Parts: sequence; C-alpha cells; structure tokens
Amino acid sequence: MLENIIELLGQQLRELIVDPEVDRRIDRIPNKSSEFGYDAWGLDMEWAKWSLSLMKFLYEKWFRVEVHGIENVPLGRVLLVSNHSGQLPLDGALIGTAMVLDADPPRAVRAMVEKWFPTLPLVSTFFYRNGQVVGTPQNCIKLLEKEEAVLVFPEGISGSGKLIWQKYQLQKFGYGFMRLALQTGTPIVPIAVVGAEETYPGLYNLKSIAKIAGFPYFPVTPTWPLLGPLGLVPLPVKINIYFDEPITFEGNPDDPDQKLSGNVEIVRSSIQKMIQFGLEKRENIFD
Repeated sequence: MLENIIELLGQQLRELIVDPEVDRRIDRIPNKSSEFGYDAWGLDMEWAKWSLSLMKFLYEKWFRVEVHGIENVPLGRVLLVSNHSGQLPLDGALIGTAMVLDADPPRAVRAMVEKWFPTLPLVSTFFYRNGQVVGTPQNCIKLLEKEEAVLVFPEGISGSGKLIWQKYQLQKFGYGFMRLALQTGTPIVPIAVVGAEETYPGLYNLKSIAKIAGFPYFPVTPTWPLLGPLGLVPLPVKINIYFDEPITFEGNPDDPDQKLSGNVEIVRSSIQKMIQFGLEKRENIFD
C-alpha cells in the first residue's frame, strides 16, 4: 500500500515538473542506457528530463536565449567548440539545452568537464546523470566513435574564470581538441556564446580561499558572497548562441603544436568573429 502511494506521488510530481515538450524531444534521442537506466558515462535520460525541464525556464524566460545557425550542426559525430565564461558552466548547459530544444533532430550533448569535478560530492553525480563527462582524450574518442556530439571549451578554466575587464577576450586555446578531431575524422562546429560573461561578472579571484577549498578559482561578484545564497542567482542577461558552419581538417594528430596552430587559429578566429558580431548587434546586456 505504501509503495503504491509513493509511486503515485512520484508520478504526480513528475507531471508537475517534467515539461511535456522536453519529455517528447528527449524521447526522440536514441537511448543507449544499460539495464541500470544510464549509459557507460552515467547519462540517465529520465534524470535529464527533470533537469532540462528546470533549465528550460532559465533558457526561455530568464536568459531569453536566441539561437542562430544551429542547423549547421551535422548529424553523427561532431565536436562543438565554444568560448567559455561566466564563473559557473551555464554556457555549456545552455548549449546543451539548445541542442535538445532547437536542433532537429534533438541531440544529447556530452560536455567535457574539468578533472576536479568528480571530487565534488553530489555535484559530480548530477553532472554525470545529465551527460557531462570528465574531459580525458580517451572519453572523448570513445564518445565520438559512438557518433556523439561532444562539447569542448579550449580555453578551459582560464576562460570560465575571467574577470569582468577581460570579458569577451578569448584566452589561449589548448590543442587537444584539434588532435582529437584529426584522429577521429570529426568535423568541428565553432560556437560563440554572447551574454554569459555578464551572468556572474567577476570582480576578483580569492586565490587563497580557492586553494584551501580545492577550487581552480573563487570569484567575487557584485552579489557573491555578499548576499550569500542569493548571490548565486545569475543576472537575467540576454544570451545569444551562434553556430558556425562545420569545418573538417586533415592532418597528423601527432604533429607538433606549431604545425597545428594554423588550424586552431581558424577555429578561434571563427569564434571571435561571431562574438564581435553579437556584441555589435546588441544594444545592452539585457536586450
């Protein structure tokens, strides 16, 4: 009797939280889950429905995201290469949401995250269940071989932890994504996110606290940590996401960085041009 009541309450809660559009679109994504309900990297499609339903509010109402060129993303394996910003990885979450809500057919994006994320209790499980994967070359190669869409941020921590006076200045790109693209014959789609820089404008990095906490950085923003938990609420800025046409490179993935630098610069320049276009187009950060 008690089990039936719990099951009924669970169904009612699901109907209350899980958005019907999210439910339908995720059901269109091929489910590669095991008997345990999630795939080899931890993605749980049912879990993702709950998370994405909550994310849909931020995507449509809070950030009022506009997507441009998402039809450029090809079917099959693809590396989505984006600029990175905003202290917290909202840009990655918004790109993933766009690929479910606005891509046709909808795609599950596997974002490569920093290796220190698994050290965070609960947070790591949340990330895994929603499709994020520790960013090792081995994980990326295996996902691409399974024809997945993999999201990478070549700026890494240097991009997400930028302070406000560095906004929209692309940091140095790593070369790993290019080596993986060459090794697996994967097309690259450059992506520019305009607006995420202002969600949590960083004023200062408390390096001493970051070191004690084991974080790569500990930002001070106009609202954090001054307002406590309320300071974690992002500013409701307008966000635009631009997808460029796919680029397929040829070459030896084992070439030295100097030989690959031209290819990396092509991707970086594409992202920078889209950022500049987006900045020139907008009148202010909220419109």
